[in-house]
Amino acid sequence: MATNPRHRRRHLCCLAGAAALASFPTLWVHAATTHSTGQAREDERFWTLTREGGYVLLMRHAATVAGVGDPPGFRLDDCHTQRNLSESGREAAQRLGERFRERGVRLSAVYSSAWCRCIDTARLAFDPHYPPHRVWPALNSFFQGHGSAAAQTQELLQRAALWCAPGHLMLVTHQVNITAVTSLSPGMGEVFLTRFEASRPDRLTVLARLTG
Repeated sequence: MATNPRHRRRHLCCLAGAAALASFPTLWVHAATTHSTGQAREDERFWTLTREGGYVLLMRHAATVAGVGDPPGFRLDDCHTQRNLSESGREAAQRLGERFRERGVRLSAVYSSAWCRCIDTARLAFDPHYPPHRVWPALNSFFQGHGSAAAQTQELLQRAALWCAPGHLMLVTHQVNITAVTSLSPGMGEVFLTRFEASRPDRLTVLARLTG
């Protein structure tokens, strides 16, 4: 008996759909593996460059409790009024510091924003094995109308342009501050290895990234 053409087309479509679904897990695993490999290579590039010394490292604070910005009634002098590090963020900051020490990374100076999540990140990761971190107002968040984006960004770029030391300059700050000087958006706990180039005085060049 002759096969209805419409039924045949539908059957072929079903077979094609089944084949696509069957291959989906394989494609997903391949994509995940590729991403993981690329990330590992980027991390290794970061560690390789840190052996040279003299770069500016921009770190976004480690992971926080859920939220955006800070709660109503936020006060800079009271950590209890701020969005602070989560327990996993505190642990991640400590692990990052351990990785820096294991790799023999030299830090000549460590500065942080005055926000408690940045101070705690710097303290947990780098104190007391590196020069004690110091608060630098230029690293303070200018999200939600705080501070002055233009003035703080310019001050950061000027410090980076003048940096010349055997070790690196570590700056622990916020996403908005890092994006302002690199045009890139870091994840929580991520570190950008950068340098100032006179040919591009309005931003820092990102040479490598270390995932948090």
